[in-house]
Amino acid sequence: MFDVFINYLKSKFILTDEQVTLIQSVCHLKKLRKRQYLLQEGDVWRFNAFVQKGLVRTYRVDDKGLEHIIQFSSENWWAGDRYSYLSETPARCNIDAIEESEIVLITKADYDMLLETIPALNTFARMLLERTFVAAQNRIHADISFTAEEKYHEFLKTHPTLINRVPQHMIASYLGLKPETLSRVRTKK
Repeated sequence: MFDVFINYLKSKFILTDEQVTLIQSVCHLKKLRKRQYLLQEGDVWRFNAFVQKGLVRTYRVDDKGLEHIIQFSSENWWAGDRYSYLSETPARCNIDAIEESEIVLITKADYDMLLETIPALNTFARMLLERTFVAAQNRIHADISFTAEEKYHEFLKTHPTLINRVPQHMIASYLGLKPETLSRVRTKK
């Protein structure tokens, strides 16, 4: 049931059989239909979520009803609203499935226990957060200084498998472009 998740972890660091059993004991599997919410704005996010299968998006909706996609999470990626998770306040983001998905959920209390019990997981989690921070900085830099063409080419380079899985209007939202601008950029290729 959690083979993909356990294999992902084993590809990052060494786990004993006992540690695998402990991890599996605190994991919960959530299956999502296409367009089904994992998190809705206003709910408190209390999990670490690993995408075992499928594709989800994290996004916010502005006052005009426009969606602004913050992140796509496909197989072997993590998803969640970190601010809500850490502050235990209502989420400002929504997370829903673009495709049928299987998500491994671990509560905050159980995840904290795993970090204390499995030092290699703690080290890996810290490194993952550091890489996530660097990726966020790079994304902000691209958003404020790249042309539409550069943003699209960076998306292709960073997320090559998503181009055929994500609708064009969602890619445009992620890049901060209007759909017609993205369409023009794509025809220029």
